[in-house]
Amino acid sequence: MTDGAMIPHEPAAVTLARVRLGAGGPLVGVRVAEGRVTHVVPERDGAAPTLTAMGERVLDLDGRVLLPGLWDAHVHLAEWASARRRLDLSGTACAREVADRVRAHGRTAPGAGTVLFGYGFRDGLWPDAPDKRLLDAALPDRPVVLVSADLHAVWLNSACLALVGRGDHPSGLVREAEAHAILAALPEVPDETMDGWVADACRAAAARGVTGVIDFQFGDTVGAWERRAAQSRPAVRVAAAVYPGHLDAALARGLRTGSRIGAAEGLVRVGPLKLFTDGSLNTRTALCRDPYPGLEGTDAAHGVEQTAPHELVRLMRRAAAHGIEPAVHAIGDRANTIALDAFAAVRCRGRIEHAQLLSPEDLPRFAELGVTAGVQPRHATDDRDVADRYWAGRTGRAFAYAGLLAAGARLEFGSDAPVSALDPWLAVASAVARTDDGRPAWHPEQRLPVRDALAAAASGRRLIRVGDRADLVVVDVDPTAADPDTLRAMPVHATMTAGRWTHGPY
Repeated sequence: MTDGAMIPHEPAAVTLARVRLGAGGPLVGVRVAEGRVTHVVPERDGAAPTLTAMGERVLDLDGRVLLPGLWDAHVHLAEWASARRRLDLSGTACAREVADRVRAHGRTAPGAGTVLFGYGFRDGLWPDAPDKRLLDAALPDRPVVLVSADLHAVWLNSACLALVGRGDHPSGLVREAEAHAILAALPEVPDETMDGWVADACRAAAARGVTGVIDFQFGDTVGAWERRAAQSRPAVRVAAAVYPGHLDAALARGLRTGSRIGAAEGLVRVGPLKLFTDGSLNTRTALCRDPYPGLEGTDAAHGVEQTAPHELVRLMRRAAAHGIEPAVHAIGDRANTIALDAFAAVRCRGRIEHAQLLSPEDLPRFAELGVTAGVQPRHATDDRDVADRYWAGRTGRAFAYAGLLAAGARLEFGSDAPVSALDPWLAVASAVARTDDGRPAWHPEQRLPVRDALAAAASGRRLIRVGDRADLVVVDVDPTAADPDTLRAMPVHATMTAGRWTHGPY
């Protein structure tokens, strides 16, 4: 495989011979030229001689399966690229275990004065509470900041609190807007370094069959991708989200969802406007109709309303009037109703990100309003225990993928990386099995058939047709014949984006 910044120009055309067209499909030959699928011919008469002109390349794929290229429809690329280099806190069962990992890491990876970053703790079911004093005892002389798995909370020691001007904070555990402000106040990774990390993460995604992502990285995501696209051709297509703080600048430039950014052959474009209605389940800030157990009677009993409904409508209407589609974060059932009401008021197309807990009457509204449900199946398996505790009695309508599909909704899968790994096969397996740890399926009535899960992982594409963009993935195993473990570890033979190989032996 070649470096993402130096991918050579591919031949004018290539024929993929003896390849199965989709999961469970027939043997065909597929010709690609100038970034498009130009022919699909049955192999019974020998497709390669039929399709190739003199001098064109023929690749015998020996019966492997050709699928539409996969997308991660919700990723925070810079966060994911950084998390791949941070102290891993996933699987920790209590605050003290986290402190022990911080202590051990500090001994083996010294860095006096530099900030130690950790990522991946989930405190929703812990028997003890995160507190700065635990981190102070583990590593008193070095700033420590730990980011929760859902990106909605940070836990800091006293040295790091002092670094960001919050030395008087009582516990060091900060959530939601204050957490984002603290992260923004920390020393930034230089652009050149971060761009290298992101390019590496994109190449790793291509190795798992990914041909495109929607990047919801917080900040000036469009500006960051303009810089990157001017320097090199990324290994995946990118739709770069716009945040409200950068909306005026985007509109002043005449940018719309789908506008081309930079010079990377149209691979990088403007994405949707990212808006928030609520927080998250693990932080108990998702906005719900029913109170969280133990929080009854408090101001936080039902979660947090991030954006008032009238302001949500105003922002959506302004963006949609200028061609920028909204993508609205909504996790709790009350938050999803607010988001759908806003789409009904504005009458624009767009997306709801997460759609984790839904009221039954809201299921058909996605299709009625033309709103895509951008969902993350790994969250259903990762969060089943915390959902059983805090959404007890309501989990039959949580992560309701089969219910949404039956109601006519368009599903698109993402990872929310770094919340879960940027690997679409993990999402497919979780949607199909509704378990990833040997336990019985959690609400098996919400499982999806493999073909529906693959379509949701391919931005809605089910078939490969003549005229399609040549965004393709070749796998060694037919997904319809694979068990969940095989789906998770699916061997990806090669990946092609816009007619160029981004992964594989070619």
